[in-house]
Amino acid sequence: TAYSGAQPPRVGTRHATIAPYGTYTAADGRDVLLSVQNEREWAALCERFLGDPGLTDDPRFATGPARVSNREEVDALLAGRIAASGSGEVMALLDAIGIANAPVNDVKQFLEHPVLAARDRWREVAVPGGATVEALLPPVDLAGTTPRMGAVPAAGEHTGRILAELGYTAGQIDELRADGAV
Repeated sequence: TAYSGAQPPRVGTRHATIAPYGTYTAADGRDVLLSVQNEREWAALCERFLGDPGLTDDPRFATGPARVSNREEVDALLAGRIAASGSGEVMALLDAIGIANAPVNDVKQFLEHPVLAARDRWREVAVPGGATVEALLPPVDLAGTTPRMGAVPAAGEHTGRILAELGYTAGQIDELRADGAV
């Protein structure tokens, strides 16, 4: 918007100014995210993945802006090719030709990802009722700080203290509780 004056449209996992970029579903039902960042990658994708080197110089796709303008056609080419193969095969071929790609994990796959355990990202946290749950540390480590992973408070556990900090008197807090407001 800084130079064009126009807000780019929302495009989901697609990129507003890069095409192809986004998720495509493989034959095994797994989504694969990929990104083509430059003309070398586009040429490799056309020749070695799509099997059609002529697409490299096709005016609809020859430049990044042209591919963005013709995103639906680019996406259809990729969607058809990726749907014809398993995700492992797709990612292996994209790796071999130097195209950035990754599988898209569902929540279960994310939670079971070995990197989370290997990087010691899980902590046991107490919850109301005496139980504990496994919780992830925040995704970013900040030097000199330790994330607070204390017990999850019970509903209303801190209400009185917070209202007092806001200037409510004990009588006002009791009245709010009696009225069911807190």
